[in-house]
Amino acid sequence: MRYLPINNQLFVRNRERLASLLKPKSLVIVNANDILPTNADGTMAFRQNNDLFYLTGVDQEETRFLLFPEHPDPKFRAVLFLRETSELIEIWEGHKLTKAEAAQTTGLPESQIYWTHQFETIFAQLVFEAEHVYLNANEHTRADVQVQTQDARFIEQFRNRYPLHRLERLAPLMHNLRAIKQPEELPLLQTAIDTTDAMFRRLLGFVKPGVWEYEIEAEMMHEFLRRRSRGAAYNPIIASGANACVLHYIDNSAQCKDGDVILLDLGAEYANYNADMTRSIPVNGRFTPRQRAVYDAVLRVLRESSAMLKPGNLWDEYHREVGKVMESELIGLGLLDRDAVAAQDPDAPLYKKYFMHGTSHFLGLDVHDVGNKYRRMEPGMVFTVEPGIYIREEGLGIRLENNVVITETGNTDLMANIPIEADEIEELMNR
Repeated sequence: MRYLPINNQLFVRNRERLASLLKPKSLVIVNANDILPTNADGTMAFRQNNDLFYLTGVDQEETRFLLFPEHPDPKFRAVLFLRETSELIEIWEGHKLTKAEAAQTTGLPESQIYWTHQFETIFAQLVFEAEHVYLNANEHTRADVQVQTQDARFIEQFRNRYPLHRLERLAPLMHNLRAIKQPEELPLLQTAIDTTDAMFRRLLGFVKPGVWEYEIEAEMMHEFLRRRSRGAAYNPIIASGANACVLHYIDNSAQCKDGDVILLDLGAEYANYNADMTRSIPVNGRFTPRQRAVYDAVLRVLRESSAMLKPGNLWDEYHREVGKVMESELIGLGLLDRDAVAAQDPDAPLYKKYFMHGTSHFLGLDVHDVGNKYRRMEPGMVFTVEPGIYIREEGLGIRLENNVVITETGNTDLMANIPIEADEIEELMNR
């Protein structure tokens, strides 16, 4: 892997924390993601199942992990299965983990690591001792899965072979654990953010009238890849002019014109952890008075929204308060009428015309990380803060986004060093 080794005690403690949430005599089964096909014999790049990575640190295909804390035989209380390599695999695909390397990565004894082809024999020693079997599924509220995953296939196979076992949902437990970032996770997330910072500063010296959005994307990837990142954490949005009013614009094919603003929604991935940053910059290095007024309004909303992220708050209540702040700014910009806002339907607030998405989401191993919005905010949770104003009739869209971690007394902005003030943006672009 490109990233530096991770202290395996993170994965040891993650397994211990999960074990503490299980019902008595429980078996947990977590599968690696599939390598997905494209066409002919082509495949997409492999991306590990985040729950498997969280529990083991293994970043390799065809991996399976079993956790059975109360198994009578200690060597079966945590078991890892790996794809066995061969000379042919080494020649065609390269190096795969040895058992010794997997032991170092996971913190498991080498005696508890097996090859994948041994799964059925070992599994029989565990499954019949279990009273509860926890299986995984993608339960993210925004997920729309159109293909059958490895997890889905395994659930189907397990039900056919062991119809009398009691199945449990693993996802709620993993959501509970992963929402609170551990001390070893925050430096990994910070590395992704620092890489994003370096990339953005590079772009500030590169952007000028006439450049193409895809050229900006190329500069982004150059900086990401040279800093041990696997690349972008998500499809980058490089949206100049009216393209910035398309929330998920990813074509990145237009030429950037003098007088336009570019919305850059870009983030690096490092060791499977993700940064998520948005900045809006003037193509020619200077905001017009109107652009500056909208920019400063968005920045004020970001500042106030950030201050609201603190222990004890609820996600829905937080977003309602942010909406009130945005209403005030939109009135000040002449986009909303104060009397109309006072008479609006509270279930259909008028600000949604210009700010139609949420302000924050969980961040971590997933860009839209797992977590429960009905759970009160706690220290260790990491959120984005991303207000925006999109004025389609003016061809102007401005969004700003930082990443913050909740602390005992409030929060810390993990992107505090990334330029965001309009004056600093202009200064760096015109240096």
